[in-house]
Amino acid sequence: MGSYIIRRFLLMIPTMIGITILLFCIMRLAPGDPAAIASGAMGAAGEGQVATDSNVEDAAAKFRARYRLDQPILNQYGFWIASVAKLDFGNEFFRPNVKVRDEIFKRLKVTVPLAIVSVVLSYLIALPLGIFSAVKSGTLIDRGSSFIVFLLYAVPTFWAGLMLILIFGATGLDWLPVLGLHDKDADTFTRGQYIWDVVRHCVLPVVCLTYGSFAYLSRQMRVGMLDVIRQDYIRTARAKGLSERTVVMKHALRNSLIPVVTLFASVLPILIGGSVIVESVFSIPGMGLYAFEGIVQRDYNVVMATVTFSALLTLVGFLISDITYVFVDPRIAYD
Repeated sequence: MGSYIIRRFLLMIPTMIGITILLFCIMRLAPGDPAAIASGAMGAAGEGQVATDSNVEDAAAKFRARYRLDQPILNQYGFWIASVAKLDFGNEFFRPNVKVRDEIFKRLKVTVPLAIVSVVLSYLIALPLGIFSAVKSGTLIDRGSSFIVFLLYAVPTFWAGLMLILIFGATGLDWLPVLGLHDKDADTFTRGQYIWDVVRHCVLPVVCLTYGSFAYLSRQMRVGMLDVIRQDYIRTARAKGLSERTVVMKHALRNSLIPVVTLFASVLPILIGGSVIVESVFSIPGMGLYAFEGIVQRDYNVVMATVTFSALLTLVGFLISDITYVFVDPRIAYD
């Protein structure tokens, strides 16, 4: 197992390099020029100059030279990957004193806990629901739960977020806060009050991050369980007189978990990516909102850093899935 994990980590290096090359080329080919955005008429005027065409062009040229955007793309990538090797993602284009690495670590403290809570809730809801639907396959309960789950999966995240704001926010029932992570007076709260305030602010974002994932996972769990409980060894276990609970939970559950474990590789990165919408709707200062702001401003350093982290999470998710297979099915070995 140890040698397998080491090999997988080593394989991640060329994979990540390939991902960053593709991403780097896409970013440079995308429409929009950060130098033009940074050196507009307002930027020139902000330096006490008259906003003329020559001033704007001079400011754009200085901006490109500062961030090496005037060099060949191969040189740009070489400089960027050398900086990343030292865990330095550069500075933001429009806040030159802010390091992207420091900002990402600060934003990850917001996004990752929300994503982990959403993943745990998704599995806690999806696994029992999928098992129950499979055991009650074809009944009215199974059809009703399937209809509700498919309906939830079809609801767009941004629309669900806006509806939750209208229903539970100040414009509706006024039960929960809908913007940010803290109340404006959070600095005056005691520790207990502060924690409770954060929990209340996180309820609606977590709901938005969770409902789509558990809906998808529950269907996969149902399909996997249905496939297993129709096997001959399950019929044999029932013929021996074992209770239905023992047959399902002891003999069928383990083998039906493999497809759901496989999906873990994509659930966590999807939640990080999906947080772009959720964090934008609820104004949460996390990785998703940071990536969105970087895309809007054409801040290459921000976008490259956030997407690289998402790609790394995807690869780590695949590794965790592969390792988990051994615990789910002892027949699998990596020798």
